[in-house]
Amino acid sequence: MNQSNTQSEGSLQRQLRVAARALARAGLVHAYGHCSVRLNEEKFLVCAPKPMGLILPGESGVVVPIDGPLPEDVLGEVRIHQAIYRLRSDVHGIARTTPANLMALSVAEKTPAPRHGLGAYFAPSVALWNDTRLARSSELATEVAEAMGEGRAVVLRGNGAVVAAASLQEAVALSYYLEDAARIEMQIRMAALYAEARVLTPEQASQRAVRSGGIMERMWDYLTAGDPEAD
Repeated sequence: MNQSNTQSEGSLQRQLRVAARALARAGLVHAYGHCSVRLNEEKFLVCAPKPMGLILPGESGVVVPIDGPLPEDVLGEVRIHQAIYRLRSDVHGIARTTPANLMALSVAEKTPAPRHGLGAYFAPSVALWNDTRLARSSELATEVAEAMGEGRAVVLRGNGAVVAAASLQEAVALSYYLEDAARIEMQIRMAALYAEARVLTPEQASQRAVRSGGIMERMWDYLTAGDPEAD
C-alpha cells in the first residue's frame, strides 16, 4: 500500500483528511492527535493542527521538512514524525493516536502482547517509551523514534501511541489493530485470565500477520465508510 511516490500532492491531501476523520470516528483520537504522509525524501504532509474529527473537506494539511524547523502553527509533537521519517526510509505514513485501552495499559508501564490475530502484527512486542513528557523537542522526538526501532508502533507512557507503516492507509489500519490488541489485553487481565491466555509464538504470529486478501484495504474501507471524501 505504499503509494506516496505515485500520487499527486492533492490526492495525498485528500487521503490525509480522510485518514484523520477515520481515526476520530473510530475513537482512536479525541482533541489531540495527528497523522502524516510522506511526500518524498525531503518532506511530508501533516494534517491541520486541530481536532482530527473537525478537519473539513478540502482543508489542507501542512508541508513539513523532514530536516529543519517546523513551519509556523504546526504542533510541536510533529517532530516525532520528522524523526521517524528521517530514521526509517520504509515509513510513508504515521498516525499519532490516543486510544483508551492502550492508554490505560501504558500508565502501568504495559503494552499489549500478541495474543490474537490483530495483535500478531506487532509481534514479538510493542515498544514502550517510558517517559511521561510530551515529545515536543527534537531530542525527545528522536528518543521516541529510536524506541520504536524497526517496529510498527511505540506506546508513549500515559500519552497514547505512534504507529508507522508503509502507507498512511496501513498506519490507520494498524492503529485500529493496536487498540484491539490492548482491548484484549485489558479484558483478560480484568477477567483474571492472564495466566491462561497464551501469547502467539513467533511462528504463529508470522503466519497470522498476513497482507494478502486485501486485509489492510478492507480495514481502511471499513474505517473510512461514509466519509464525504472517501473513494
